[in-house]
Amino acid sequence: MPATSRTPEGSSTPDGISADSSAPDGISALSAARAGIPAAPPPVLAEVVRSGFVEGHHRGSLVLLAADGSVELALGDVTAPVFPRSSNKPMQAAGVLRAGLDLSGERLALAAASHSGEIFHRDLVRKMLVEHGLTGDQLQCPPDLPLDAVEAETYLASGAVRDRVTMNCSGKHTAMLAVCVLRGWPTESYLDPGHPLQQLIHTVVEEAAGEPVAAVGTDGCGAPLMAIGLTGLARAFRHFVLAVPGSAERRVADAMRAHPEYVAGTRRPDTWLMREIPGALSKMGAEAVQAVALPDGRALAFKIDDGATRALGPVLARALTLLNVQSPILQQIGRTPLLGGGREVGEIRATF
Repeated sequence: MPATSRTPEGSSTPDGISADSSAPDGISALSAARAGIPAAPPPVLAEVVRSGFVEGHHRGSLVLLAADGSVELALGDVTAPVFPRSSNKPMQAAGVLRAGLDLSGERLALAAASHSGEIFHRDLVRKMLVEHGLTGDQLQCPPDLPLDAVEAETYLASGAVRDRVTMNCSGKHTAMLAVCVLRGWPTESYLDPGHPLQQLIHTVVEEAAGEPVAAVGTDGCGAPLMAIGLTGLARAFRHFVLAVPGSAERRVADAMRAHPEYVAGTRRPDTWLMREIPGALSKMGAEAVQAVALPDGRALAFKIDDGATRALGPVLARALTLLNVQSPILQQIGRTPLLGGGREVGEIRATF
């Protein structure tokens, strides 16, 4: 790590607003908020360069944790709650295990997945449904096309239509339904925040993040979504890789790392990262959220403020470089070319 790592200035207040100030004239952020003064925008994490001209920026917040869990670098407000979206899935899968469902290997990896909708993903979801006496009609995730663009073209060309099994969260929903059947819990209301399973997942999120859930919303797949800070999200991933072998958290981390293609897909950065960097645990989320933990406890989490997933790769590769990760895969993950007339004319690049 660079010797001049940065952390947010100031300290937190009881209201959860940083006392630093980026607010005008040295006014504290808390005073500014009470006075109705807009907060400063998040810092620029990536820039869009076309033909040598910077035509745009992607702002966001990012935190890097050292192996001992301390903050090595913080850009933007890394304590304010965000919806981690699918980066919460390892915690949801751990909740399913704690509830008593015995999953392992590819099945457990798929329970924590935002899968690409490739044939092997769809086939395993269908097998899991049959194994637990379920049908695809019981899934409450919306019908969708494969998440992977290449797979989606093949899928549509075959005459197939949107389907719940094809939706990228179908593995998670299958696991949730399966544990409800096992425990005798209602299956019709398995996505209700008050359902016993969702209450257990809520507890897992808080324990792993080391902070209370700030808000509960509804994810794109319909499941409850727990808001935590980026520092909490990084801590949660660190907790999973350092958990005691055999614990629910460690079982999820081990399954994801052993079967990364089931967590994402053959053309996805999470898969590449977990294949090429030994012991890495990686999971992206919608609206440009990313969390990664390394086996020694180093971890990161970030969110691109405008939700542009095209900035994920460059920011992720740079963040891992600052964590002293060295691997050729970072060049592949970080490369996001811009095209003009069918040829490369620029790139999206990290700025920190």
